[in-house]
Amino acid sequence: MEKEFTSVSIPTSLYKKIEEKIKGTEISSVSSYVTKVLRESLSKDEENKEVFTAEEEEKIKEKLKALGYID
Repeated sequence: MEKEFTSVSIPTSLYKKIEEKIKGTEISSVSSYVTKVLRESLSKDEENKEVFTAEEEEKIKEKLKALGYID
């Protein structure tokens, strides 16, 4: 399966900072670095999503109290 790519514009000053940051690392290009950072950021966003809303959590706590599991 072939990967598709698109272009994203960033300020030249930021591009140059990234070039300096990745010099001497295993990261081969600014595009690779930006892709890595965005994937990590999106992954963290997914991890931080709440499983239950506050209302759902409160209902669960009430049920657990009624069953004697929590005070």
